[in-house]
Amino acid sequence: MRTVTGPCQRTVAEVFEECQKAAALPADTGRGLFNGAMQPGLVVVVEDDPAIADIQRRYLSAAGFGVHTERDGRAGLEAIRRLRPVAVVLDVGLPSLDGIEICRTLRGENDWTPVLFVTARDDEVDRVLGLELGGDDYLTKPFSPRELVARIKSVLRRQSGPPAPVVALGRVRLDETRREIRVDDAPVSLTATEFDLLAKLMSSPGRVFTREQLLSSVWGQADYGGGRTVDVHVAQVRSKLGDACPIVTRRGVGYTAEESRE
Repeated sequence: MRTVTGPCQRTVAEVFEECQKAAALPADTGRGLFNGAMQPGLVVVVEDDPAIADIQRRYLSAAGFGVHTERDGRAGLEAIRRLRPVAVVLDVGLPSLDGIEICRTLRGENDWTPVLFVTARDDEVDRVLGLELGGDDYLTKPFSPRELVARIKSVLRRQSGPPAPVVALGRVRLDETRREIRVDDAPVSLTATEFDLLAKLMSSPGRVFTREQLLSSVWGQADYGGGRTVDVHVAQVRSKLGDACPIVTRRGVGYTAEESRE
């Protein structure tokens, strides 16, 4: 039996079975139950392979999300600007404008809608570049569409969790209820994942978290892309907060949050 290679070793028969299951799923509903509450979840999927796009659409629809699909990069960017979705699924290799450029453009416009990259390339350079540009998650084909849905729900769950207190550490003030970061009372824009990483570290000042602990609590994954994923996001938070950033590296262990010693 020939095997489709990738981070998940799945046979052609298994992929075909996923397609058959997808064909039996209902069309878009626009709204659905999410953690026991109605979730107005429009997701924009930008994927140039119509078969893959249809599978993603059907599984996301079955999970209660409305779905809008585009096959072209420029059309996808315009759809994101026009529709203001709760999340975006971006194929990296797209005609006219690739997924990384779409994400770069959105972040340049101060649009921090959660972005999940999907690609046929299992290349760390692509993965790291996507995360550095503000991507929130990354999947390499072939993958289970159920995992795609779970990843999107995880990002949205982190954004809409229960109210939490305001935490201040040095010059940094973090308000989880408003999902707001301020340095010296000036707002700073972070992606959803960058915000959650900083919130996790600032929730227990002085406590050292290993990369594995951060992967589990922030990404909801036992092992996702290795510790490099955490390192990339920490670097991004540091670049945005500058000298006020409370994140400290504990070499050989992980990261902690401490008041800046300026």
